[in-house]
Amino acid sequence: MNELALPWLEMAILSAVVGATAVGRLRSTDRVRKWSVFFAGCSLLCVSGAWLNFQFLDANEAADGFQLAHRLFGFNAFVIDQLNAPLLALVALLYFLAIVSTLRATVDHFSFAWTLASEAIALATFGTQQPLLIIGLLVLGTLPPLIELRTRGKPIRMYLLYMGLFVLLLVVGGAIAEKERGLGEHSLWAAAPLLGAVLIRSGIAPFHSWMTALFEHASFGTAVLFVAPIVGAYAAVRLVLPIASDSMLQTMGLISLMTAVYAAGMAIVQRDARRFYCYLFLSHSALVLVGLEMITPHGLTGALCVWLSVGLALGGFGLTLRALEARCGRLSLADFQGLYEHTPNLAMCFMLTGLASVGFPGTFGFVGGELLVDGAVETYPHVGLAVVLAAMLNGIAIVQAYFLLFTGRQYFSSVSLRIRIRERYALLALAALILLGGLLPQPGVLSRRNAADEILKNRAQLQPEVASEESPRAAYLWSD
Repeated sequence: MNELALPWLEMAILSAVVGATAVGRLRSTDRVRKWSVFFAGCSLLCVSGAWLNFQFLDANEAADGFQLAHRLFGFNAFVIDQLNAPLLALVALLYFLAIVSTLRATVDHFSFAWTLASEAIALATFGTQQPLLIIGLLVLGTLPPLIELRTRGKPIRMYLLYMGLFVLLLVVGGAIAEKERGLGEHSLWAAAPLLGAVLIRSGIAPFHSWMTALFEHASFGTAVLFVAPIVGAYAAVRLVLPIASDSMLQTMGLISLMTAVYAAGMAIVQRDARRFYCYLFLSHSALVLVGLEMITPHGLTGALCVWLSVGLALGGFGLTLRALEARCGRLSLADFQGLYEHTPNLAMCFMLTGLASVGFPGTFGFVGGELLVDGAVETYPHVGLAVVLAAMLNGIAIVQAYFLLFTGRQYFSSVSLRIRIRERYALLALAALILLGGLLPQPGVLSRRNAADEILKNRAQLQPEVASEESPRAAYLWSD
C-alpha cells in the first residue's frame, strides 16, 4: 500500500484532541474562542495536506505516513482513499467555519471543547476503513450531543432511546459480520442489524424523531455539526454495501425514497426554522441513501456528488440560520420577519446555499443532482420521478422560507445586525466553494466516479455473484 509523506490524518485528529483538552482548561471566553480557531485550523490544514499528498500519489488508497497506528495496533488504522479524501476535508471545513462564525451571544450555549472532541471523533471515523473501528467510533460519536443535552438540563429520553437502539444494532451486526468474515456470503443476521443502525443514524422515517428533538433542545451549532457530514451514509458504504444483498439494498432505497418525499413535504409546512432545517436535511440525506442503493456507476457517482454538495451547502445553510438566530433569537416561519435590510449578506448566503442544495444550475449540487436523477431513471423510472418530486418540494420550501425571513415587512432593531468580519470570511469561503464546484465540476465528478468504481469492485470481490454476467447491476464490470 502507498504511504503518505507525513502522518497527516493522525496529526489532524491529534490537533483536535489536544485542542479539546487545552480549551477545556481555559476560563476566558476570548482565549477559548481564539485557541479553538487555531486548533480547528490546524486540523483543516493537516487534512488538506493529506488530500493534496494523496492526489500527487495517483493511487486508489494510501496509508497515513510513518504508519504510527500500524506499529501500535498491528493494522493500518487510518487510510485515505478516493471515497473519504474529500469527505475528511468537508468535515474539517464545517467544524472550522462553525467555530470561526460563533458569536459572543452564543458562546454560553456552545461548548468549544466538546466541539473539538467531536471533530476528532468525526475525522477518525471518516479516516478509517476498519469495520470494528468504525463501529467503535460511531458509538463514541453519540456522546458529545448527549453530554451537552445533560449539561443544559434538556430532555434526553428521545435521544437516548434511539441512540441506544442504534448502538445495540451496530454492535450486534458488527459482531456477527466479524464472525462470518472469510466464510463466504454474509447472512441476513449480520446485514439487517447494520442496515437498521444506518437508517436510525440517518434519521430515515420512522426513525427520525430523535433528530427533530435534537434540533429542538441542543444548540444549533452542535446539531448541525452532528448531522451535516452524513456519517450514516459512510457507515452504509463501509459496513452495509459490501455484505448486503440486492433485495436488502432495494428495501433501504424504498424507505429512503419515501422519507425524502415525506420530509420535503414536511419542510414546507413547518413554522419553526430549526424544524424546517431538520426536515430539509432529512430529505436530502435520504436522497443520498437512495443513490447508494442503486449500485450502478451513474447512481453511485450521483449519490457521492450529492453527498458532498449537501454536506457543504446545507452545512452552510445551517450556519446561516444559526447566525440569524444569534441576532434575533429562535426564528419563526409563521409570519414575515423582514430581515433583509439588516442582514443582506446573510440573505444572499441563505439563498445561495439553499439553492445549491437542490441542484440549482451553476452550483456544486447541479451536476450531482443530474447524475442522481439519471442513475435513478436508468435503474427504476418511478424512482427518478420521486427524486425530482422531492427536489421540487425542497426548492419550494427554501424559497418560501427566504421570503418569510427576509421580506414582507420592516424589521426594527436597537442594535446593529450586520455580519462580523469572521462571518464575512466564512460566507465568502462557502460561496467560493459552491460556485467553483459548479463552474468547474469535472475534477469533483471524476473523483466521485473513481470512488464509485472502487465501491462496486469491492462489493463484487466480497460477493462474487454480483459480478456474474447475469447481474445487470454489475454490467459495468463486463463492459469494455
